[in-house]
Amino acid sequence: GIPMEIIVGKMFKLEIWETLLSSMRTGEVAEFWCDTIHTGLYALVSRGMRRIAEGQDPLEGQKHRCGMGNMFDYHSTGYDDLDELQRTPQPLIFIMELFRVEEPSAYKRDTWAMSKEEKLAAVPVLHSEGNRLVLRKEFGQAAAKYQEAVICLRNLQAKEKPGGDGWLKLENLVTPLVLNYCQCQLELGEYYEVLEHTTELVQKHNDNAKAYFKRAKAHAAVWNEREAREDFLRVAHLDPSMAAAVKKELKQLGERMRKKHVEDRKRYQGLF
Repeated sequence: GIPMEIIVGKMFKLEIWETLLSSMRTGEVAEFWCDTIHTGLYALVSRGMRRIAEGQDPLEGQKHRCGMGNMFDYHSTGYDDLDELQRTPQPLIFIMELFRVEEPSAYKRDTWAMSKEEKLAAVPVLHSEGNRLVLRKEFGQAAAKYQEAVICLRNLQAKEKPGGDGWLKLENLVTPLVLNYCQCQLELGEYYEVLEHTTELVQKHNDNAKAYFKRAKAHAAVWNEREAREDFLRVAHLDPSMAAAVKKELKQLGERMRKKHVEDRKRYQGLF
């Protein structure tokens, strides 16, 4: 229901489409006849577009490998006509309408389409935008900014040797962004997501007091009293400057748990 976008020069699977579109004018509708040498990957492209049109994730259920590798695993695109096209490749006719052309500087690219330098430059901008949104208490939008920055850095990390200097430098940039993301999720009440991300952080950085503090607050919110107390005490041990905050949180936790026990007793008495 919406026009497709192609970033020319970024190696779209069906490379011939870039050639065709580059020959057109804005507002033009054109028909192209393409020989089989140019259409071999059409079935895979069409499969993904059909799944998107059906409201599905085009990559759902696939293994982490190229589209052709998944074809060998599953032996089918899931569509009979595309399977037939795979078995007997043939020339295809494409009818295209070119709605709009944008200059590279005018197009806000997704993170996957950015170069290494562009991703590194985007991270502090996204971080600042997230901070600005937090001040306005727009936590959902702020979380999205922090998440986008983390994705940029994770993409760069994937090209570094795990544990190497470059990888560690990027990891140091990731950690505060994840913590900011978790703070937004706490504000939004997404406590189990906070538990997931903070647990991953403390497994990598077992001396990160802020990660333990946010995990403790998430545990407290979902009534995991023992885990919350353990994490709060760990925070006070790692960072004595947070002792006052820990004392306040433990007091609030105790009051909430006592209130819950009273309510539970009343509820059970009513049952019997």
